[in-house]
Amino acid sequence: MTAATDTLSLTFAALADPTRRAILERLTRGAATVNELAAPFAMSQPAISKHLKVLEKAGLITRGRQAQARPAELNAQQLELVTRWLEKTRTHWEESFDKLDSYLATLQDTPPDPQTPTPPRRKK
Repeated sequence: MTAATDTLSLTFAALADPTRRAILERLTRGAATVNELAAPFAMSQPAISKHLKVLEKAGLITRGRQAQARPAELNAQQLELVTRWLEKTRTHWEESFDKLDSYLATLQDTPPDPQTPTPPRRKK
């Protein structure tokens, strides 16, 4: 497993949780403290802090220090890594589907083999 793959695994695991995705969505508007991030959720600050630790470990956020507060900020670079991986994967699947489409088109252009039995039709 390469470092990029390991990082992607951590990132996708972090993104798998809807609370963490909502936290990231909130952070697109700017840095926020744990209290600010916890406000829309029916969960404790320690629970939000655990979510923030997962996001931080995955590299999706960074945590600063302002007096007693530790505001979280979105780390867009990590999301760019995910975007590049998704684009590469999307390109692969598009090419595969194009090849499948071409193959299916050749099958449709070929007359049926008289030696191949046709399946019985179902009664309606």
